[in-house]
Amino acid sequence: MTTHSNTPAGWYADPQGTPNLLRYWDGTRWTEHTNPGQVPQQQQPGGGSAWELNVSRPADPSKVQHQVQQQAGVSPTAYGGGTLFTEPVLVVNQKAKLIELVNEYSVFDQHGNTLGSVVEVGQSTAKKVLRFVSSVDQFLTHKLEVRDAQGTPHLVLTRPAKFIKSKVLVQRANGEPLGEIVQQNAFGKIRFGFMYNGQQIGAIKAENWRAWNFAIVDHTETEIARITKTWEGLAKTLFTTADNYVLQIHRQLQDPLLSMVVASALTVDTALKQDSRGLG
Repeated sequence: MTTHSNTPAGWYADPQGTPNLLRYWDGTRWTEHTNPGQVPQQQQPGGGSAWELNVSRPADPSKVQHQVQQQAGVSPTAYGGGTLFTEPVLVVNQKAKLIELVNEYSVFDQHGNTLGSVVEVGQSTAKKVLRFVSSVDQFLTHKLEVRDAQGTPHLVLTRPAKFIKSKVLVQRANGEPLGEIVQQNAFGKIRFGFMYNGQQIGAIKAENWRAWNFAIVDHTETEIARITKTWEGLAKTLFTTADNYVLQIHRQLQDPLLSMVVASALTVDTALKQDSRGLG
């Protein structure tokens, strides 16, 4: 197993190659704790599946910078605090897979530095089989963990099974609820409301009917952030379901609005996954 900073803690095959031996990875290093056994065939570090065909390439900081400045039109800004919740620009790139059974995203700052990842968790084998043989993905429940660069979960986003409209439950990693992101219409320019204790504290507003670019506003309808979908390239567009987004936050925000805004860049893709791929 090749270890990465975003590999979650858990039992994995012994890196020294000892047969039928599991060793515990604590999220940052290998420990002395071992157990006899074998890693399940479907288990992959980071939440992926052995059935998937991952065609992603290692992140190139220069390409991330081009994505932010040329594609999204975001001018370079001062450095933030170096975390998911303190940077003014987040780049959310979905991992490209020819066969996708688990949603995975990498999150970078505007300069291409890794800030964290988003990994789908809690999928049963039966659900993966269903995703493989059918196109009913949008009707299934999805749960995503938002992790920092060290692999520590900070947010859990749950989108219950939907029929027409989506709803995403936003929680801290300890289960504390932060609010809901609720789709308010199914036709025309899509709009999501940020709901907290029964009150709307903000919204995501699509700027066109294809729901690719969004303005994020507070309760006064003042724009506080913007989501721009960037073109992932011809090959990815035609042969994979990978989507890339840039989130630009205009000013400092406080929770729960801050967490809702950060979650929104991830929610848009999961809630409004395009069934047909296009170039426009």
